[in-house]
Amino acid sequence: MELCIQRRFLLLEAAGRRLANTHRSPTPPVPTRNPEPNARTPVQRRPHAAAMLSPSASGGESSPSAPQVEARRIVVTHRLPLHAEPNPAAPYGFDFSIDADALPHQLSRGLTGPVVFVGALPSAAASIPPSEELAAELLARFSCSPVFLDPGHHKDFYDGFCKHYLWPMLHYLLPHTPSSSGGGGRSFDAELYRSYLTAITKFADRVFELLSPDEDHVFIHDYHLWALPTILRHKSPRVRMCFFLHSPFPTSELFRAIPIREELLRALLNADLVGFHTYDYARHFLSACTRLLGVSSHTRRGYIGIDYFGRSVVVKILSIGVDMGQLREVLSLPETAAKAKEIATKFAGRQVLLGVDDIDLFKGIDLKLTAMERLLESRPDLRGEVVLVQINNPARSPGRDIDTVRAEVHAMRDRINGRFGLPGYEPIVMIDDPLTMHEKLAFYTSADICIVTAVRDGLNRTPYIYTVCRQEGPIASGVAGAPRESAIVLSEFVGCSPSLSGAVRVNPWNVDDVAEGMSSALRLNQHDRQMRQEKHYSYVITHDIAYWGRSLEQDLQRASKDHASMNILSVGLAMNFRIVVLGPNFQKLSPGHIDPSYHRTGNRLILLDYDGTVVMPQGMITRHPDQELIGVLNELCSDPKNTVFVVSGRRKDELAQWLAPCERLGICAEHGYFTRWSRDSPWESPNLMVDFEWKNIVEPIMKHYSEVTDGSYIEAKETALVWHYEDADLDFGSCQSKELQDHLLNVLAKEPVSVKRGHQIVEVKSQEVGKGTAVLNLIETMVARGSIPDFILCIGDDGSDEDMFEAITASSSKSAFLESAEIFACTVGNKPSQAKYYLEDPTDVLKMLKGLTDSKVQQPLGGGSQLHVSSEDPFE
Repeated sequence: MELCIQRRFLLLEAAGRRLANTHRSPTPPVPTRNPEPNARTPVQRRPHAAAMLSPSASGGESSPSAPQVEARRIVVTHRLPLHAEPNPAAPYGFDFSIDADALPHQLSRGLTGPVVFVGALPSAAASIPPSEELAAELLARFSCSPVFLDPGHHKDFYDGFCKHYLWPMLHYLLPHTPSSSGGGGRSFDAELYRSYLTAITKFADRVFELLSPDEDHVFIHDYHLWALPTILRHKSPRVRMCFFLHSPFPTSELFRAIPIREELLRALLNADLVGFHTYDYARHFLSACTRLLGVSSHTRRGYIGIDYFGRSVVVKILSIGVDMGQLREVLSLPETAAKAKEIATKFAGRQVLLGVDDIDLFKGIDLKLTAMERLLESRPDLRGEVVLVQINNPARSPGRDIDTVRAEVHAMRDRINGRFGLPGYEPIVMIDDPLTMHEKLAFYTSADICIVTAVRDGLNRTPYIYTVCRQEGPIASGVAGAPRESAIVLSEFVGCSPSLSGAVRVNPWNVDDVAEGMSSALRLNQHDRQMRQEKHYSYVITHDIAYWGRSLEQDLQRASKDHASMNILSVGLAMNFRIVVLGPNFQKLSPGHIDPSYHRTGNRLILLDYDGTVVMPQGMITRHPDQELIGVLNELCSDPKNTVFVVSGRRKDELAQWLAPCERLGICAEHGYFTRWSRDSPWESPNLMVDFEWKNIVEPIMKHYSEVTDGSYIEAKETALVWHYEDADLDFGSCQSKELQDHLLNVLAKEPVSVKRGHQIVEVKSQEVGKGTAVLNLIETMVARGSIPDFILCIGDDGSDEDMFEAITASSSKSAFLESAEIFACTVGNKPSQAKYYLEDPTDVLKMLKGLTDSKVQQPLGGGSQLHVSSEDPFE
């Protein structure tokens, strides 16, 4: 087993190096420097993480000689929170300093312990060639560890794949829409995707160099680094990792249009915690996981979790807040007060409507201007009385779409000002020049109404900042000490909308609705504005960015608390990589485990489930065994030492038809209610007083759910009724199956039946009927015939097979046969199970069974005989 795991780990490492197409240089010692006034507290660099990982797939074990350093919080973002000012006299041509306004810097608020930032250099310094000396210096001075991407590579990574493919898709813009012709979105490009993965691998390399996986916590932010959890998990299987998506997550119908959709979903599931701003985004993610990967979610004590290969991935919903400390610091500056006074003087006697937006396709600036034009048309009394100040933030990425948007809004401004302007009055004041932080906050403080008309936005903190400025700004009201007031007109399509219940919510696509929202906000009386301000301010100050950071860290600690003790196995290559968490005594069934026992025993009982065990679970309609399976079963049955049974929940007639070529094969059908010992022997049933009157209750209920769930159907068995929904919408079918199970449990509470949900089914059967009972009956019959089994192999894949595992492993059942019987209970697929062993899938099961039949030529082991185990894993 250990050799297999080591071999798999080494193969995965090689695949990761090919993906990165790069090699890390040894990290030089960190130079000692005196910290500068704006530098963060220096952080001690850890020993290289490779020295801290065991060679096995479990990885992540600390070296006994590793120095003990306080656990850190590694914040990974696209860009480092640094300013880079050109200076020819500086060692690298730039003077670096911390950018306190940068979002990555704010994201560290509330995190305990030392914080280290990982990201690309500021755009101004992007041309600096890779330099480990510079990396060490930035780490020592600012706790920033840079990822070096040359300008061409960064353009492919960010402008090419992130901004012009992934970002439009997340904002509901498909590449074939008319907007894509303007550069807003482009079709999937495999070369750009490979370039993206290469860049992400460099991020992973940098984090890996810093990482102590048993102590450090990694916080990965936003869609630019979507693939990082997979690559980092491959490098450090025990890493404690959170991924927070600051963008919208689209509906599963749109997300499924992405060619790499499964890889992107698996990437998020490789994190321990996945965060979203709103429940809608989380719901779309959960739906995509169900529809595309077949994994389902559960809710326990208020937490949403996804069971994924033995791990529970926590899904967190919490919108990010504002940096109250930074805002208060800037609001208290005399420059802010002076600018606010200047603005108030300039617009004296007029109500100021404020919009602050990035220039992009989704901020709805054109819709806002159109609504302002409609407002002035419908209410002539407002001409000369209201002003819309529109601040356009610099574009984050160049493109034809940005140029088009800028040209359109400028043309609209000129047209509206031409129609409604008066001497000394322009209804639209547009500011394109970059503003300092204090200038921007002065506008927030002076505005009577804040307007956000984005058609799609991950969160948008503009209303939060506006609320704080109106409450704590230098001239938020005309009278010192007077109650503060505000009004917000807010698009219902932005992430902050659910948290601001006092806002006037509008549909930005409906221009009349936006214009009416503006008019309603203007008509609000002082009391209404004060009440709304109090409500919003109460939320904003209690849900600031420090609260968000603390909550995120606490939930990550909870989600990863068992990492140090996990027994894990690495599976898959490249972006299909994942870890499988095994039970403490859970291991993969290998030839080294089963072959010696198989050859030294003389009376073997082999029990095989059918669906999902010896045939693939996909394709529910056609489950006929192929010739390879028939051949393996006949080979096993031809050995007089073997008694082989297929134990299935399927009807006896279809099993008999499908397995007719296997003359000596035994069959237990309908969970063992019907049994025959060979093809030519009669069917037997236990002497049970089974009452099937409950069918009259169950059938009408299942029929109703079939009628209202398109694609579902009922399978009637002699001992059970089964509701199937594999052909229905999986998300809806899963919800309906839970409802159906609850419904049946309620009406059948006093009936002697069991109601169980299986793989895309709900089954009702008598309590007396079960695979565990069937297996015990088989063993008792063999004992009565004088054929006491000394070897039992039992393989199954779902909940009904757990009854078999319990029957052959529980101490109470061992009285029926020898205590010395060698037992191999094996489940298919890694999941919580009473079995001691597992195999990956039906293909693995068939290979293992074929291996047993192929090894019959070997002599039985005895005395000092040695078993030769090949270095090649036949299950691979």
